[in-house]
Amino acid sequence: MPDDPIDFLSAEFSRELSKLEPSRQQRILRKLALAALGSIPWVGGFMAAIASIKEDEAQSGTDNLQRQWLEEHARKIKELAETLSERLESDEYLNLIRMGFRKWDEAATSEKKRLIANLLTNSGASKLTSDDVIRLFLDWIEMYHEIHFAVIREVYQNKGITRHGIWKNIYGVFPREDSAEADLFRLLIRDLSMGDVIRQHRETTIAGQFVAKKPQRGTRASGVLKSAFDSEEPYELTALGRQFVHYTMEEVVPRVEG
Repeated sequence: MPDDPIDFLSAEFSRELSKLEPSRQQRILRKLALAALGSIPWVGGFMAAIASIKEDEAQSGTDNLQRQWLEEHARKIKELAETLSERLESDEYLNLIRMGFRKWDEAATSEKKRLIANLLTNSGASKLTSDDVIRLFLDWIEMYHEIHFAVIREVYQNKGITRHGIWKNIYGVFPREDSAEADLFRLLIRDLSMGDVIRQHRETTIAGQFVAKKPQRGTRASGVLKSAFDSEEPYELTALGRQFVHYTMEEVVPRVEG
């Protein structure tokens, strides 16, 4: 690696990005790569520090501590450039991009377009999950509605939240159990549960096996069915659900940490 991280960024990293120039499609992919860089929390600080050093050098020399920090992060930048280059030259990822563009063009709402854009840029900067899962997430975005995504956010942001808490946070006022609103809410929870996005909380062993619930004794039947807005059973995201949030909902949680 060059001695100077600034020289590295202007030469090695720029050279990697320049490989994407020959065609219009590759120029689009380059923009996706740059967008992916923008989603990584420490990259903004890195760029700002480079600009600061250049200004300081013009006046009174370089801050040694700041330069050491840059040198540490230059390695991460190089690894990221290699990952982006590899991903953007992969036929599998290019197929994902084409599929994503089609779904983005067909998306009925701006929220779905934003989720697709986040998914494509974040999947370009990371290989933490397989391309098959990314395809599944594209299908989820197409299949589910904005209210599904609102429920997913509530479950992510509020560990162990119940149906009662989900409805209260989104709508506030509770309708009758036999109302259309209650029926819709049951449908939302059922859709996400059957789709393996959310589930009722389960205890696990050290090995990750789910522990069977013990039957409750001594309880008396109330004579009515469980409420659509039950306040006892806690919900959580599945492992797939957590990955979906990390890849698509940057306003909830930053996606890539390097």
